[in-house]
This record gives sequence, structure tokens and C-alpha cells, in this order.
Amino acid sequence: MRLSWLKPTTALALVLAAQASVAQQEAPMLAEQVAAGALPPVEERLPENPRVIGVSEAIGEYGGTWRRAFKGPSDRWGPTKLMEERVLRAVMDADQNISYVPGWVESYEANEDSTVFTFKLRAGHRWSDGAPVTTRDVQFWYEDVFQNREIMPSVPALYTAAGEPMIIDIVDELTFTVTFAGSYPLFLTILAKESTGKPGLDRPGFIEPFHYLKNFHPTYADPEALAAVMEENGAQKWTDLWDSKGQIQAWWFNPDMPVLTAWRVATPPPADTVVMERNPYYYAVDAEGNQLPYIDRIEHRLFQDTEAMNLMVVQGEIDLQSRHLNAADFTLFKENEGAGDYEVVTWTKASTWTIYPNLNTPDETLRGLFDDKRVREALNVAIDRDTINELVFSGLGEARQAGPVSGSPFFDAELEVAGTAYDPDKANALLDEAGLTERDVNGYRLRPDGKRMTVVVQTRHNALLSMLELVQADWAEIGVEALVRNLDRTLVTQNVETGDFEMVLDSFDRSSIITADPVRFLGRYGYGHNYFKWWSSGGTNGVEPPADHPIRDVWTAWESAQSASSLEEANGHAQDMVSIFKENLWTIGLIGETPAIYVKANDLSNFPEGLIDDDALRGIGLAQSAQFYIDK
Repeated sequence: MRLSWLKPTTALALVLAAQASVAQQEAPMLAEQVAAGALPPVEERLPENPRVIGVSEAIGEYGGTWRRAFKGPSDRWGPTKLMEERVLRAVMDADQNISYVPGWVESYEANEDSTVFTFKLRAGHRWSDGAPVTTRDVQFWYEDVFQNREIMPSVPALYTAAGEPMIIDIVDELTFTVTFAGSYPLFLTILAKESTGKPGLDRPGFIEPFHYLKNFHPTYADPEALAAVMEENGAQKWTDLWDSKGQIQAWWFNPDMPVLTAWRVATPPPADTVVMERNPYYYAVDAEGNQLPYIDRIEHRLFQDTEAMNLMVVQGEIDLQSRHLNAADFTLFKENEGAGDYEVVTWTKASTWTIYPNLNTPDETLRGLFDDKRVREALNVAIDRDTINELVFSGLGEARQAGPVSGSPFFDAELEVAGTAYDPDKANALLDEAGLTERDVNGYRLRPDGKRMTVVVQTRHNALLSMLELVQADWAEIGVEALVRNLDRTLVTQNVETGDFEMVLDSFDRSSIITADPVRFLGRYGYGHNYFKWWSSGGTNGVEPPADHPIRDVWTAWESAQSASSLEEANGHAQDMVSIFKENLWTIGLIGETPAIYVKANDLSNFPEGLIDDDALRGIGLAQSAQFYIDK
């Protein structure tokens, strides 16, 4: 894996080099609506300068339904990543080099010291309901969402520089600028990861449909009409309409919500089959001028457990999917390729399955033990990772510590192996040194308060329970009792957000270009989430760490990266952040760089092999799903 990143330069202006040079074409289902007078002609639905998306294999054909599966209303990330739109989009070439190209903007520029960024929208671009996309939508997001503390209680740290939040100015109907108080050369890298436009759905963005959402914002809405909508949706306050479960602002639940994406939801959750249909105003075309996407519909069928998902795969009921497929089932999938009329395609996961000890756990005694590096190292070296890799992952992964994956510009060979050498004798010695010398009648160690040394590991990953059973056995050998709690994703997320957990098993992802999303290193959703909340909120939320706690050094390194005068300097500070993380060994990395397994129907075309599967690169979104097609 070779990854590179965009280097902004003085007055850098990026526009699409390829332009559609022939008459624009459209899907037959849309042509029928044009003929019936229900839609304007395709040339009136596309911007003057549409985005041109390159195809992986060939110019596609229109039509068909893409079948996949989902686990319920909370499982929106699978559908989301199929079609996210960003200010900038990450694109990977055949040599696995990453570049960033304009998404729903036509162009962008950065001044010489990376304090001012200028963006220009595409003239003639329209929302999925046909309304024009203008900087009024950007202004609405900035003034009425980003700066509204009822919706966004604090300014996201990734949108600040020199301790000050960004300022957005509207230049004209198509142009806006983003200004920082200090140099911020990493801004464009972060923008490609973070700009979803959905503040209630996990992260901020830069645009919202003003013409629609103004009806649900007290600054603009008629009070009586807004009250009626709140009552209809069971909202106690107006902001409930805007959160992750909101029935108005969340595209996943609201078919009327205008979007910029290639598809829009037509049948939302909690339906057993969630349906998305093509956006007739989608702003991208292929090199021959054909409006994308090629595929008409995406159907997400509800499933309950791993066995049900695997049965759908082997029976040929999945056209393309990786989410919820496990490396442990690789052999099963390969053996049924012929019968299911599909093939198994692999990418490389830029992640490591990791157990996070919670430095903020409510148990004061356990909190003190987790803050002792000797204890963390003992729990690491007590695990036989090679056995886990063979038994759980069929030998497809590698034993490693959480951190940047090999091939990343930030890869650290020492961090990769830190604490991974199986050595139960050393583990026992470290725990003895940490004062855990007493044991109960069953051989388990006793904590300083006399209670058994027991840790509860929460997980939402059913398929990895066998891995936790092996960890459980290894820790029992050194006198540590591990109890596993398999919980719903929503509950695990809630517990992590409140800090109400002792350990959690999850992926340490975002490990390719870590500057695009460094939060795993900064403590978020992991080893120091409540510390992270304190830092990222400017001290208004979460838990303040001790003055001498090394997590403050990680934050200082990142703040230095944000305020660096050049991209090279910023990357150097980011590498310092990795070094501090390595020195403290806050995580218990297990197995990483496993293949991301995609099951692809034989008639689905234009899906590329061998890309990097990472949240920072937007998962399957890196493959540009609008150019997939079904070969009839």
C-alpha cells in the first residue's frame, strides 16, 4: 500500500480535467418521466460543469437493482458510505496513490500560508428536488447549524486553528471562503473525511438545503407549524428533529429531505427492505456524458444475525457487500462462489481489532490500574495473537498493535509490534510488579481493594466472540478474569459516549492517512473518550485529565500539526503523536490488516479490486459506486 496526500500550494485551483464532450444521456426511467412532463430534460438537471467520474472497467449501462443487507435503523453507515458526497473526494489510482478532487464544489484554492480557502460551487447544480444549490445553503449551515449551540453544543476541534473556529464568508451566489486564525495546511485533508453536511449524524459539514430545512428551524419557521411538526414526530424540542434519530433532517429516515447524493431513500427504516432510488438531479457523469448513477435502485434487506447474512450470500441474494462479512467466513464464501453466482473480491483493511481499556471507567480502582502502563503491557503480552489469527481469521490477518498500517506515510515499525510478543511469564511479572500479587481460591488476582481482578469487555461484534473467548482464556492464565458482554451497537455507543464501560472491543481504524481523522489517537471512542470530550469541548464537557497525563502530549502534538506552517511540518507533528501513542501503549491491539471481503455478483461490473478499506477514505465510497453497473 502506498498512500500519498494532496499538497496545497499558492492559489491552488483544482478543476476537473475531463469534460463530457458529447450529448448528455440519461437513464430510461428518467427519460420516461421527461417525456411525461414530470421532469425537465437532462441538460437542465445537470450543472454546467458536471463532475466527471472515471469508470473502473467500461462505460456502463443503465438499470437494475443492487441488493444488499442491513441490520436495522441504526445501521445507516453501510448505505451512507455507498453514496456520501463531500466538498472534496478521495480518489485512489491503480498504484494506490491518493488524491483529492472537487466533489459538489467545482474548484477550490488555498492561499500561500493556508489560512484562507476559496470554494466555488457548480453553476446549475440542483438538489434532488430540483431546487438550486447556492451559497445560501452554505450560509444556512454555517450560521444556523454550525454556530447554533442547541444543535452543535461545541465547535469541533478539527475545524479550529490557533484556538479559534473557522469563519465562513459568502462572496457571491457560487463562491465562499473559509478563513482560519492561523495556518492550517491539513484542512483540505480533513475536509475530504469530515464534510458530510449532517451535524446530527455524527459529524459536521458545509451545506444544508435551506429551502427545505428552514421550515424546521425556529429562526425561519412559523412557530405554530413547527410545533405541529414536533408533535407529529414526537419531538420534545425542535432540535430533536435534527439529531441522529430525527425524522426530518436525517436523509436515512426522511424521503422528503433533499440530497446531493446519487441515490435518495424512497422506503426508509424501519421497513424490512429499505429502498433507495436514483437522484434525477445527480451532478456527475461518465466520460461520455452519461448522467450517473447507472443503477436504478438499491435494496437493503433486513437480517438478524451472522448466520442469516451468510445464508443470503451463499444463496446469491447479495450483489455487492462487505459490511457485516467476516474474514473468519472467507472459506465458506469461496466454496460457494459457483453456486451463488458471485466472486469474492478483497481490499486491505486499514484497521486493527483492538480492546480499549477505559482510562475514565467509573470504577476508581480499575481506573488506576488501567492508568498503569505495566498493567496495560501485561494484558498485551499475555495474549497469543498467532493462535487467534489462525483460528478466527484463517491466518489472513497479522498479529499487530493498533496504529498506522504498513504502507501508511505514518507507519511505525516499532509500534506495530509493541506489546505483541506472547510472553505470559513477563505478563505475570509485570502484574506482580504492579502490586497485584494476592490471589483468591480460584487463582484470580486480587485488586488493591480486595476484589477479584475482573474486567468486563463490551462488544457489538457477534462474529468476534470466539476471539474474545481466546483472550479470556489467555488472561485467565495470568489471573485476570474477563467477562464478555455482547450488546447492541446503539447501547455500546451510548456506554462509550458516557464513559460507562471498562473495556470495549472495536476496530482501531482510520489508520491509513491518519491526519484525515486522528481521533483514535486522541482518545475519542476508545481509551480516553471522556478526556477527549473535555479537550475537544474546551473544558465544557467530559473529564479533565491530570496536569501531567501524557494524553495532553498527544493533544499538543495534534494542535501543533493543525497550526503548522507547511504540510511537511504538520506531518512531522502527526508522527510525534504516533510516537507518544507508542510510548504509552494505551491499547490492546490484536489482529489487523485483514482482508476486507467483498462478495460481488458476477453481473455487477466496475467494482475495483485491491483498494484500501478505511473510514478515513470513506470505505466502499472510495470505489465511486455511482459508476457500478449491472451487466445484463
